[in-house]
Amino acid sequence: MKIIFLNIWGGKIKNPLLDFFKKYSNSVDIFCLQEVFNGGKTARAIYKDDNMNIFREIGERLPTHKGYFAASEGNEEGLAIFVKKNITIEETGDVFVFRHKDAMKNGDGKTLGRNLQYISFVLDGKKYLVGNFHGLWNGINKLDSDNRLKQSQKIINFLDARNEDCKILGGDFNLLPETQSVKMLEVDLKNLIKEYNITSTRSSFYTKPEKFADYCFVPPTVDVKQFEVLKDEISDHLPLLVEI
Repeated sequence: MKIIFLNIWGGKIKNPLLDFFKKYSNSVDIFCLQEVFNGGKTARAIYKDDNMNIFREIGERLPTHKGYFAASEGNEEGLAIFVKKNITIEETGDVFVFRHKDAMKNGDGKTLGRNLQYISFVLDGKKYLVGNFHGLWNGINKLDSDNRLKQSQKIINFLDARNEDCKILGGDFNLLPETQSVKMLEVDLKNLIKEYNITSTRSSFYTKPEKFADYCFVPPTVDVKQFEVLKDEISDHLPLLVEI
């Protein structure tokens, strides 16, 4: 089973991004995407060049997959998972780990609620949970804060309450590797960014010095067949590919 985690940057780079999904549609079972729009509208200037219909347009490039959208603010912004139709989904949903749905005040992204989207299914007799996450942004840095520490603890609480055999968590956490917010997750999960000595998860479109934001965590007992940061430049983030 192959999974890709990717912050699509609001679909700014439309045609190369859509070509990316067509390229990987046959080989990848699950796509977990952050910063997705689903036909909504936004007053935020930062998103004036974004594709408000990107969820639908990605779905058109993935006819063998079914899409699930989890909004954080109306349909203005959210998370999306596309799963191959031969995988029977037993449960899908989302939980908020920072603030709540429709929490944003006056178009301020720092007040945007942050949710963890998930799917649950059985494959080859094993129960899986795949979590898709976009961590809170504070407009300052990717270091620890009270809200980020609480966010990590809520993620841990959610995972601990689940009974799946294998829990895979990934996305754009907006955190640096040395933060306590990341180390909390490493207590019970392997951080594949660290395990595979990844030096950056950002593309050339990202010009700031911090080269980390994206992570993939799996249980220590899971046999990871492949993990890599793909070189496709279709966002200011690079895609993470994990094969279990």
